[in-house]
Amino acid sequence: MTTTVAPAIEVRDLVVRRGKREVLHGLTCTIPPGSVTGLLGPSGSGKTTLMRSIVGVQKVERGTVTVLGRPAGSAALRSQVGYLTQAPSVYADLTVRENVRYFASLYKGVSTADADAVLESVGLADHATQLVRDLSGGQRARANLACTLVSRPTVLILDEPTVGQDPVLRDELWRQFRALAAEGVTVLVSSHVMDEAGRCDRLLLIREGTLVADERPDVITAATGTTDLEAAFLHLIRTGQTVMSS
Repeated sequence: MTTTVAPAIEVRDLVVRRGKREVLHGLTCTIPPGSVTGLLGPSGSGKTTLMRSIVGVQKVERGTVTVLGRPAGSAALRSQVGYLTQAPSVYADLTVRENVRYFASLYKGVSTADADAVLESVGLADHATQLVRDLSGGQRARANLACTLVSRPTVLILDEPTVGQDPVLRDELWRQFRALAAEGVTVLVSSHVMDEAGRCDRLLLIREGTLVADERPDVITAATGTTDLEAAFLHLIRTGQTVMSS
């Protein structure tokens, strides 16, 4: 007997309008639990709008977004969903350690030791006593990530988490994302860099508010007859083909 696993995130017929412009056009997708799903597409394609809808902070015109079986934005989800925005939300006049320990204090059962362990995991242990305003852009992004991870979320939404990071740190962060997924965390990562797509279990490729692919990376390249994901994405755009899981 086959057991059906409920999706961690389910988006149905989602329409979002910002001002007079429709940004998402009836988008539908599901994201399985304990996976790393990449949300890729050009800047302005609707990636951040979709993520904000999943977190529950975006006004939705039509459609539904369900996270862990509850409507997106439900009070019960606040400690279960971590959201890393592109703009750092840490406090510039506090040290890195003070920031992470402050966010840790907002969640029951999260200790200062947990906060210090997260600092180590994102490579900021040596900068723990430094004021955030004195950090480089990449270091500030990592501090922001640490504050997101400290609550031990079940669903982790990461909007362009590796922008501005050097190749070594990017690799370390992706290893961390995969380790979190192995522990059962559902990770949704947005990027406009196609060479990161191959690190994901499955991909959502989005263009102008519409999904053009929702499948594993290898399936997308095979279906488009290409050898890499950037070529596959260009093929989908030029031909109007879509690759969707059945």
